[in-house]
Amino acid sequence: MGFSDNLKMIRKERSITQEQLAELLNVSRQAISKWESGIGYPETEKLLILAKELNVSLDYLLLDAQPDHAEKMSKEQKAAVYVPSGKIAISTYNGDSVVICHAVKASKILAPGKNEPRYILLGIDKVTFWGEHSSILGWYEAKDAIEQEISEITQAIHKGEGSYTLKYYAQVEFVGLFGQPRLKK
Repeated sequence: MGFSDNLKMIRKERSITQEQLAELLNVSRQAISKWESGIGYPETEKLLILAKELNVSLDYLLLDAQPDHAEKMSKEQKAAVYVPSGKIAISTYNGDSVVICHAVKASKILAPGKNEPRYILLGIDKVTFWGEHSSILGWYEAKDAIEQEISEITQAIHKGEGSYTLKYYAQVEFVGLFGQPRLKK
């Protein structure tokens, strides 16, 4: 796969129409169609915006993806919720800060100990040359709790809401030298 196939695949994974992408880049829908058909290519400035807004590296967008890399990216993207129209502000579990997210990702914590959360919700606020920058939004004890949270965040995004307050996170306290999160009793 090259640029045209990668662009089309990523755009569809994000549920972004050609019209929405064209508006974002300030080009015509026909330009997007040409890029996805391999007839033309965007200017460098547009490539940078594409990579940033689609949350992928330029390498991944432009080059033939290795099959295992493409599979990994596809799995990662399905675990994330993207905000196709911009960003959403989400307050963190402790209310200390608000993260302006263009995506949220749920992740299972590997080998959690007794009384430790099982899942974590991350807010992705920017993508740099080195990858995504994320902030912890909250910890979750049960899979259904994080799934419900993501469902409601998705609903807020589709309604065009500019902010969301977490509801289903687990209360945690930090213990030990490294501040390991533990579920509050």
